[in-house]
Order: sequence, then C-alpha cells, then structure tokens
Amino acid sequence: MSFPVAGRPSNEVIADLAAKRITDVRWEDGRTFGMVYDGGPEVREVAERAASMYLHENALNTFAFPSLREIQSEVVGWTASLLNGPDGTAGFLTSGGTESILCAVKAARERAKAERGVTAPEIVLAESAHAAFHKAAHLFGLTVRKASVRPDWTADVQAMAELVNENTALVVGSAPQYPQGVMDDIEGIAALAQSVDANCHVDACMGGYFVPFAERLGRPVAPWDFRVPGVTSMSADIHKLGYAPKGVSVVLHRSKELRKYQTFVFDDWLGGFYASPNLQGTRSGLPMAAAWAVIQHLGMEGYVELTRSVLDNADRMRDGIAEIDGLRVLGDGRFHLVAMAADPASEVALDVFALGDALQVDGWYHDRQKPPDSLHSTVSNSNTGVIDDYLADLRSAVAEVGVARSTDRSTSYSTID
Repeated sequence: MSFPVAGRPSNEVIADLAAKRITDVRWEDGRTFGMVYDGGPEVREVAERAASMYLHENALNTFAFPSLREIQSEVVGWTASLLNGPDGTAGFLTSGGTESILCAVKAARERAKAERGVTAPEIVLAESAHAAFHKAAHLFGLTVRKASVRPDWTADVQAMAELVNENTALVVGSAPQYPQGVMDDIEGIAALAQSVDANCHVDACMGGYFVPFAERLGRPVAPWDFRVPGVTSMSADIHKLGYAPKGVSVVLHRSKELRKYQTFVFDDWLGGFYASPNLQGTRSGLPMAAAWAVIQHLGMEGYVELTRSVLDNADRMRDGIAEIDGLRVLGDGRFHLVAMAADPASEVALDVFALGDALQVDGWYHDRQKPPDSLHSTVSNSNTGVIDDYLADLRSAVAEVGVARSTDRSTSYSTID
C-alpha cells in the first residue's frame, strides 16, 4: 500500500474506522466470551475519562511525569495487598500478562545465575501453563521441562518433581490455569521450588483480580498467593477481570531484593542513564491511569459485586452445559473459566468445532482449543443478562449440528496477522 499523500477530514477518518469494526466481535452485546471485559457503563466512563487525561503521557521518565510514578506505586501496592504480599512486596505495571510473565522468567534466570551459578537455566511447568512461559524461554535462553496434567487438569506435582534439578531457575503454577480454569496445587509447586532454591511464579493473570473477591464471597480455594511460603513472584492482569482497558498488568516480587533481577540499568551511552523496569522503554500513561481510576471507582465492594454476578453467570453456564446430551464441562472449574468438549460417554458424536461454527453464526464467539477439542469461555460481567439466551442457542446448535464435522481444525487463542 502507498503511504497516504494528502490528509483527510477527521470525520471521514473516523467514519472509515467505524466501518472497519463492522465485522468485529460484538462484545457490547455480551456474546463474546473473553478478550474484552466490561464492568458496565459507569466503569467504562471513568476509564475513558482517565484515558483521555493521560492519552499522551509517557512513563519512560517519571521525573517528567511524577504522577505516573505515584499511579504505578499505588496500583502495585493495592495489588500486593490483594494478593497478601508481605511488607516489602514490590513490582511494576506492565502492558499485559505476557510481559509480566516474561519479566518474571527473566528475573528467575538472573537470580539463578547470580546466587547459584546456574548457566543452563530451566523452567519446570505443566502443559497447562500459559504459552508465554515458552515464549520467555525462547527469548531468554531457558530450557523448558514440561510435565503432564492430572486427570482433573491440574498440574501433576509429582511429575514436576521428577523434572526439578540443580539447573531449575523457575517452577510455575497457575491460579487458575487458562485452558480448563482449574487451580494448581500452589503449595506443592512452591515446595518444589524451595527444594532447590529456585523462584516460584504463580500466574494469576486470570485470577489475580477475581479469586480474592470470590474468596470473600465464600468460594473455597486452597492457599494460592503470597500466603504460600516459597512463592517469589506473581502476575495479575487488571485489564481482564479488573475491568480496566487494555493493556495493563502487574508483576509482583516478594521483595525488592528479588525485584532487582527484573530491571535493566545501563550507563555507558551518549544519551545518558537508561533504566528500564520491564521490557518496554516508552510506556503509555493511558492504561496505567485508567487502571488506577477503575480500581478507585469500584473499590473492594464494587469488585465483590461484579464477582458475584460473574460467578452466577459461570455457574449457570456450567450447569446448563452439563444438562445437554453430548457435551461435558472439562475439569472442576469453580470460577469464571469454562471449557466444554464432546462427552465421550454420550451416544451423540458431537464435533465441538462444528458447534462453535454454528454458534458464531448467531454471534457467539469462543476460543477453540485442543487437546481435547474444546470451546473455551472466559465469563465476565460482560455476559450478564445473556446466559439464558446463550444456553437456548447452544441447545439449538447441538441439534442443528448433529454428526456434522468442521473441516477447520485450527485453534486461535492468539494470531499473527
């Protein structure tokens, strides 16, 4: 394409952008299970007002923008409190869960090298751990040691134990893991890390701004955060169930001593002193300020009420799926993630990818994943008020699909083009 030569009126430019969005998923209608998380009109308004105020601000240099230093410090502190971090817990804001995970892996590598002399670092994780850990290993030169999951889809701690050795820099647990939405045995995983003095990262990108509020509502869960000895770092995404706009996440370390392995400092450049807390140089102030504003607006009480609605949505969805012949819910998910697959015990030979195609015609969008073939839903407040419609369309789609199979066997959690 040729670069535009002449400028155009702003109303024409915006109209063209609006036309491009016509085929995007209809998250405003509550028919998208994931990617966009809407806390409601008031939350959206406060986020948009804060975003407008900080549209051009840059956290590259917080001497120039001290308000962003305050915003980051406060949001990190609130998140540390939420995840039961001890005094001294420290961290930074990042652009999302992947960057938070990359930072945690880099810190683990640096610590293992500095304190234990590890020159061939390894990560021990379950096959359910987020793909970003594999990306981090690729970028930072670590070897991945991958263990199976148990029949209930949780990490097999015994299988992981066989992979831990003197080169282990990091052991990973998920709270919850994404594919089936179940909580790993964080106490067992952290103990493995402690046995070789390695870091233990709890990936709470999905749960960090949800499970604490679910606990307050009485939803049972085993210890999973900084209350567990041996957990050295955690990640929590505010732009998911924290209801802030993309992209803002938090990476936390149990202490500033551990956090120092994440940062990069360089003072041998004609441009002057360069210090980078995470992977970005320039960092937009917009998502940072929006996250601060949303947390302030909702507070603990607001998040608890949103979580109450989400749990109701997800529980009704799981119950409704379980009642449909040919389908099953994978794992004992108790929170906001729901994965459904064909039921091998049923006489109905259902192809869930064909089912997903049929549902998408009606405007319902799921992630497709395998193995096994399944449709994944991240349920949120966005889906409030549409669960009955969804279950009705799901029953109709099951009947419509019958024994048909989709020729498209691809999965699409994340795409390149």
